[in-house]
Amino acid sequence: MRRCRSPLRQPEGGQRRPPPGRGRRNRRHPRPQRRRKTTLLRAIAGFERVAAGEIRIGGRVVESTSVSVPAHKRSVGLVFQDYALFPNRTVAANIAYGLPRGSAARVTELLRRGELEGLGGRYPHQLSGGQQQRVAVLRSLAPHPRILLLDEPFSNLDAALRLAMREELVTILRAEGMTAVLVTHDRTDAMAAADRIAVMDAGRVIESATPLDLYMRPSSKESATYAADAQFFPGVANGDTAETPLGTVRLSMPLRGGCEVLIRPEWIGVKGLGVPATVVRRRFEGAHARLVLSVPGIPEFVAVVPSWMAAEANDSFEIGVNVAVPAFATAG
Repeated sequence: MRRCRSPLRQPEGGQRRPPPGRGRRNRRHPRPQRRRKTTLLRAIAGFERVAAGEIRIGGRVVESTSVSVPAHKRSVGLVFQDYALFPNRTVAANIAYGLPRGSAARVTELLRRGELEGLGGRYPHQLSGGQQQRVAVLRSLAPHPRILLLDEPFSNLDAALRLAMREELVTILRAEGMTAVLVTHDRTDAMAAADRIAVMDAGRVIESATPLDLYMRPSSKESATYAADAQFFPGVANGDTAETPLGTVRLSMPLRGGCEVLIRPEWIGVKGLGVPATVVRRRFEGAHARLVLSVPGIPEFVAVVPSWMAAEANDSFEIGVNVAVPAFATAG
């Protein structure tokens, strides 16, 4: 193992630690560009040394500057991005790999849980991509690890299969009572599957929150951009409300003075709500349409509306904000 020269740094005021093993929590680490997500998984698994902080699994320190429990003694399962199945072994043999003799009942149980009954005698090349992924997950779960690590497990799947496999994976993990850490670029995967999301930037966790809190009440502008599309409007806060170019909006947390208000495109309601706006252009996106709008002082911003709504370039109507929104104080 080599020493990690770009350390994984803990958030201010605390240590970064995975949730205790065998809990019913799935943690996701979405996006930014300078993320070091692979380093994070390797450090938890025991393949990287850390230069600061510590990692605990089930309350036990497994990694710090003075402690490093060998990888094979950490009780950690790892699902690789390419699944890494043995092509010369059957599905049942892949799942049983690493289990002691006499584990046929465990293999049968996992085949049933993964809805792979009757496929135990097949080889990986005879399975679909989704079935191969399930085998990889089941193999990692077979020895009852304390925690499961997943590196972009849906990246090789098409959109329809991705959605189905995301739901199946969560179902399997919850049935096993398994704590999981999943790293992903896809914020939809993170928001849909996680109990808690840790947003990383440049090797630092900048926010850890539930998906709902990260979406509705992010603690910073930086983390707000990782939950969904974000756009910020200048405003003046007066306690529970703020004055903005889109009118008076309710705030999710009291604030006073100059601020920037987060208003996601889907939070904007159109027609009959107060502030005149003009359609600059419209883009059809299936179930929804994306309107680029203009109001005095803001030449372009976006609202997402149902695709059946009639709106074309140069149309005008009134808009407003439907929900209580977060605001961030501006300097000075």
